[in-house]
Amino acid sequence: MKIDIFNEIQNPRPWGPDQEQRRFRQALAQAELADELGYGCWWQVEHHGAEEFSLSSAPEMVLAAISQRTSRIRLGHSAVLAPSRFNHPIRVAERAATLDHLSGGRVELGLTRSTVPEWRLFNIDSDDVRPQTQAAFEMIPKMWTSDRFSHDGDGFTIEDVPILPKPYQTPHPPLWQAAANPASFEEAGRRGVGVLGTTMWESLERAERMIGLYRAAAEACTEPVGAFVNNQVGFFTFVHCAETDEQAMRNGAAAAAAWYSTRALTFFEAATDFRLAMERNEKLLASPDGGGAAGEFLRAEAGDAPTPAAMLIGRILGGEDVPEDELFEILSAQNSLIVGSPETCRKKLRAYADLGIDRLLCLHQMGGLGDEEVTTSIRLTGELISEFDTD
Repeated sequence: MKIDIFNEIQNPRPWGPDQEQRRFRQALAQAELADELGYGCWWQVEHHGAEEFSLSSAPEMVLAAISQRTSRIRLGHSAVLAPSRFNHPIRVAERAATLDHLSGGRVELGLTRSTVPEWRLFNIDSDDVRPQTQAAFEMIPKMWTSDRFSHDGDGFTIEDVPILPKPYQTPHPPLWQAAANPASFEEAGRRGVGVLGTTMWESLERAERMIGLYRAAAEACTEPVGAFVNNQVGFFTFVHCAETDEQAMRNGAAAAAAWYSTRALTFFEAATDFRLAMERNEKLLASPDGGGAAGEFLRAEAGDAPTPAAMLIGRILGGEDVPEDELFEILSAQNSLIVGSPETCRKKLRAYADLGIDRLLCLHQMGGLGDEEVTTSIRLTGELISEFDTD
């Protein structure tokens, strides 16, 4: 299992003078440190209108800057918002290929549909999201590997155009899909692209089942959207490593986890997203093939009692102010948070490695954690990398 870094450039209040400038400088310094320590990849998100939750509205610019300050660490976009009103596929292909040259061939490219608040911000019809995302997955690798490119359909008419530059990597950078539910995990496998999920509110047991669902689909994929099947699983989770368990808590790990949980659920309008997901699941289960493997997954867990984490999310969405210590205790109990001394973090990292995860994306910079504490966490976790990355 490779140990990576996942970054949102979070910027919680209160805001002082030059606050945004400091956040970007901190991110660049953290990337340089991660490069020195041997982290596998720096993954940068794309969000718009996220206020405190994320300043990463132009991740391709951040990754370009990082490419000039590092020499080894790979550069992951996790993930480009794929509907064309966010990012036209031609621009995605051009930017990623340019970054691949600037970095000497270190790019990993993810795509995702995004969610309701960002669709609304960019005036995107929800009915267009899935077909345009599928089109982007199919078009971008062909733009990279064809001298001239044409496409007619899915709202695109492109006639015999040279898309330049071509990537430095051959045949092209690895492709990934951000996913948050069983159907998306299976979808990523069927496309032959890597899958990027989150463990933040998932138990080890459910994460293992999601991995199995993805692996089966990826191994059966004979016509990937790209030139090869990128059979890899990545998960991101909150990681805060300190000299002792007690120091990690004094640093504010519980408060940071609580801040992230409430801000994420609010920004992504989780209640609306949950309703839409239920509607999609109903359509999936009612389809002629019963929803395939994802349908079987959903039926198998239909009778399960809600997990403590699921009940916790419901309480937050219902407007309850859940105490920080209770939230932290529930998420830690299912290994969703990797927090504590190097020994404690080692044990929790091992639990994920034992699931067969290929990449664990560590979210160090979160909530109100201080820059010195974040840097220490990156360094202490970095000292564990050689125990897990045995390539």
